[in-house]
Amino acid sequence: MTTIKMIATVVLASGMALGAQAQQPSAKKNPVVQQRAERLSNQMARELRLNNYQTTRLRAINDDKVAKMAAIETRYAGNSKLIDEQCQGVCRERDQELRAVLTTEQYSDYYGRRPVYYKYDKDYAAQATDIMLVKAVQNPLPASAKGATISQTKDDSKPAPRSR
Repeated sequence: MTTIKMIATVVLASGMALGAQAQQPSAKKNPVVQQRAERLSNQMARELRLNNYQTTRLRAINDDKVAKMAAIETRYAGNSKLIDEQCQGVCRERDQELRAVLTTEQYSDYYGRRPVYYKYDKDYAAQATDIMLVKAVQNPLPASAKGATISQTKDDSKPAPRSR
């Protein structure tokens, strides 16, 4: 992973930082994650020719799984091998859930296209990261001291003499 990609991943992660590590509900609220899940769901629904019920279930499954993968990408930013290993585990979870939603023929088509869907999602995530990096550079957030506190510390030294 290039240095720019690592920086971009950190920038993307900052948008999800509050709950991304283990709390998928926070990551789900991130618009980039929502768009990513919606885009993947639309592609899968179209290619697999899903009915409305199946599409609704697929969207719910992808919302959850994409949020988990985004959290993994944030947590292990810069370690692409670990990210891929962890994300493959999430993909296996999706496989199990989709088995109950898709027909045998649809599941067979899905299973054969899994690497394509994985790449489709990863490419979009990388593109979204690049876009966020550009936006962050073009429009940096102002510095903030939100949450910082100022307090007096105990100082045992004598006060400085006053000048006359």
